[in-house]
Amino acid sequence: MRINSTVLLTLILLSMMLGAGSVSAFWGFTIGSSALKGVSPPDGRPNSKLPSPKTGYPQDGGVNFLKEEEILKIVKARVQGKAKTTKARKLLDEEDIENNKEAETQNTEQTTPEKPQKGFPIATESEGVTLSVLSSRYSGGDLILKVRMQNKGDDSVRFLYSFLDVTDDRGRTLSASTQGLPSELTANGPTHDGTINIPTPLLDNVKKISLALTDYPAQKLRLEVSNIPVEK
Repeated sequence: MRINSTVLLTLILLSMMLGAGSVSAFWGFTIGSSALKGVSPPDGRPNSKLPSPKTGYPQDGGVNFLKEEEILKIVKARVQGKAKTTKARKLLDEEDIENNKEAETQNTEQTTPEKPQKGFPIATESEGVTLSVLSSRYSGGDLILKVRMQNKGDDSVRFLYSFLDVTDDRGRTLSASTQGLPSELTANGPTHDGTINIPTPLLDNVKKISLALTDYPAQKLRLEVSNIPVEK
């Protein structure tokens, strides 16, 4: 009988596949065995970690159990430590309360209203807006005028303090700067305090000065304070 070439080719392919599979399996087994050399399985004996009946501790490095007396000592020490900490915190809180009381007393003494300076305050009013000069003093090379503004009118008012006119008793214009004064006074709003600073060299032989301020941009009101004493 003649063997069909197709059958022969199929048998050859199957033989090659079986051979390749066998070689691969043997090779994998060899590599796995060499990789696991020196690795031992875990000890699965159930009695290996049980405590010894004589010592009460594990035989092979298990968990150590504290005795009841040791536990009581630890709890007592912690309770005493918490008590001391609570007492210390209470003392610190009492000290903080005393310190706060002293600070409040000092602040009350410092915020006591100053006695009015002689000749002050000098106030003016226009369209419900008031401008008061509360005091004047020399400090750091400047004359410092403490002023207060308030709007009791029904409309808010805006100011641009570069338009503030300061003149001396000879009619000369003096340069001045402002600090703390608001750019806008709201209707029926609170009082606002600030300062007007004038360089001292400009006030040689000057006894009194005057202030003039108008709102911006409407210019519906004009605040004028005259004869403010500035003698040293």
